[in-house]
Amino acid sequence: MIKTTLYRQLVSIAIIICGIIFISLGLLLPKLLLPIYEKNIYQYLKQPLELIEDDLNLVELEDVAYIYIVNNEIVVSENLKEIINIDTRQILDRINNEYGKFTYLGKTYYYYNIENQYISKIAITNNNYLLEIRSDVMKTLLPIIIGTLLIAVGIIMLWANQLVKKIYHLKEKVDNLDNDSYVDKKQYTFDDELTALSKAIDDMKATLKKQDEYKNQMYQNISHDFKTPLTVIKSHIEAIEDGIMDPQTGGAIIKEQLKKLEIKVHSLLYLNKLVYLKDLEKTSEKINVKPIIESSIMKFKIQRPDVEFSLISSGRTIFNGTHDMWEAIIDNLLNNFIRYALKEIKITIKNNKITFYNDGPHIDPDILNNIFTPYKKGIKGQFGLGLSIVKKTLSLLGYEINVINEKKGVSFIIK
Repeated sequence: MIKTTLYRQLVSIAIIICGIIFISLGLLLPKLLLPIYEKNIYQYLKQPLELIEDDLNLVELEDVAYIYIVNNEIVVSENLKEIINIDTRQILDRINNEYGKFTYLGKTYYYYNIENQYISKIAITNNNYLLEIRSDVMKTLLPIIIGTLLIAVGIIMLWANQLVKKIYHLKEKVDNLDNDSYVDKKQYTFDDELTALSKAIDDMKATLKKQDEYKNQMYQNISHDFKTPLTVIKSHIEAIEDGIMDPQTGGAIIKEQLKKLEIKVHSLLYLNKLVYLKDLEKTSEKINVKPIIESSIMKFKIQRPDVEFSLISSGRTIFNGTHDMWEAIIDNLLNNFIRYALKEIKITIKNNKITFYNDGPHIDPDILNNIFTPYKKGIKGQFGLGLSIVKKTLSLLGYEINVINEKKGVSFIIK
């Protein structure tokens, strides 16, 4: 692998491009201008012929020879042999049009022929005139072309230098993503793609910082949620060992706390599983959610017998997903609902939407924006891990969930 700098690469590319342009102009420009040169030569030959009278007075030019044909008599100018050293008849055999060119001994000759019923007048010249014109044009154009290319290379070098500085600045920002003391003082003049990239890096740094804060908060919440039941279990075990508490009573309390710990562990494991599943393709399996909802209602009725549960369905009740996924979604929602519902929990399936409603208190707007975030405390200081599982599972299935504060109560809408 060749090690080099981006600046050198850009400058090298600019020099190569300019070199290609220069060579291309050197090769193509003469060919492109050739028709113009030849047109000028024909005009150069024609104009004197139009001025010459029929009395055979030849108007001689240093680089143009003339041939007159009158009554089959051929008269030529004295400089014909200097222009082209060939027999006159051979020249006439090559002249077939009003004007044109022919090649003799590797050299090109141009002619112009004016005829009438009395006389035929022919002007002929070699390509020396064309070469002179071409030389004059190239002497004029080449300095301009070379100067333009040098200016272009200079501008590209300045631009490349600024570009490389911007890239080094972006690298510096990336290197300091985890450095909170780093202050970016760079101000961009132009709002281009690199400026957009710089802003994206700033946004990424802010997101990473926010995620770190969320994770720290999550660790604190997990520690607190696990510490409480563990403390209760430990104290009751010590009480049983000291004979202060009846083993049967203490065992029941320990069993209850272990169940809470088991639920939390399963929730964390399921949430971690969803993180790994998010890059996989969405499942093509479909399931009827109505029996799953009915089964979940039967489970949670036992915990809140004072709350009226109802399920209303009309139309299609088939949704994407597996039984386990929808059971996790519904159980976590209802587990959240039974904590806040006053007298009613209603579930409606209609128009490919599932609406979960409870008549509990409204959700604070500040909490509403982060209610599905796993690292945030929820209503009344609850950990809120269940709603995070709901959100992530639905995202995997291609659905979204929205929360609306109704006039009375709260609705969670899956669509």
